[in-house]
Amino acid sequence: MNDPLYLAAAVAVMALVTAALRFAPFLLLGGRRTPRLAVYLGRVFPCATVGMLVVYGLKDLSFAGAGGFVPQLLAGALVVASYLWKRNSLLSIVGGTAFYMVLVQTVF
Repeated sequence: MNDPLYLAAAVAVMALVTAALRFAPFLLLGGRRTPRLAVYLGRVFPCATVGMLVVYGLKDLSFAGAGGFVPQLLAGALVVASYLWKRNSLLSIVGGTAFYMVLVQTVF
């Protein structure tokens, strides 16, 4: 599994598949207008994805003790507040994750 030739071939295959998937819509549609369904899905999927991530991230909350829900809720509140403040998704996610890890490792 640590064979350099095997790893290089695996990376090359993954790169080709990724590139093919990225170029496929342009090759299939040509110069035609983007279908309405694709435009609709492009508008709806980001919000739906974030909603699913929130549900998945908070699905195991336990209200038996403060350590089961306080870190998640505080980190989530920090993510929302920092995004509203700076409008930077990466900063919000990294800051919220770091804050959560600090809370879990030191406080709770």
